Amino acid sequence: MLANFPKLKAIVAAAAATAALSLSGSGAAQQLTAEVLLQDLAQSEKSEAAAIDRELQALWARSGSPAMDLLLRRGRDAMERGDLQEAVEHLTALTDHAPEFARGWYERARVYFEIGLYGPSIADLERSLALNPQDYNAIYALGVVFEQFRQPERAYEAYQRAKAIHPHHEEVSSALERLKPSIEGREL
Repeated sequence: MLANFPKLKAIVAAAAATAALSLSGSGAAQQLTAEVLLQDLAQSEKSEAAAIDRELQALWARSGSPAMDLLLRRGRDAMERGDLQEAVEHLTALTDHAPEFARGWYERARVYFEIGLYGPSIADLERSLALNPQDYNAIYALGVVFEQFRQPERAYEAYQRAKAIHPHHEEVSSALERLKPSIEGREL
């Protein structure tokens, strides 16, 4: 049918090319926005940090695909309901269909950790951090796993790395304070 409308073929091709460019451009714009927000977060006052954190989390939760965003939302909803098997199913579908979307790997790592599947949890955290090395929540989660395996030095290093990115992260600060005496020694 398109053969009968040669100009329509060109229009469809141009529209497809424009859509592809805008999608790749939006990824670059998203990365630039994240970099600016991360710089703001590192230099922020405690009172400003929560708002910047929310912006980053919202940004990192957007895959660029409504269908993938729906899988993420369904996985998170299942986690909140305590249906961890359903959460794994939705998040596995997400990582299968959007393997470059770091948040999908991070969320599935959280579920695996809750189930007690620490090996798959670590693998997903590593994948998430390979895609988004600045995700301080994924770095914090890695520290939690290290603590679970009684590796306080590695946990402490992970927490320090997360704190360097997000100086006002309360859970990270608490973890550092908790581990500090065993890592740095006690004052006499």
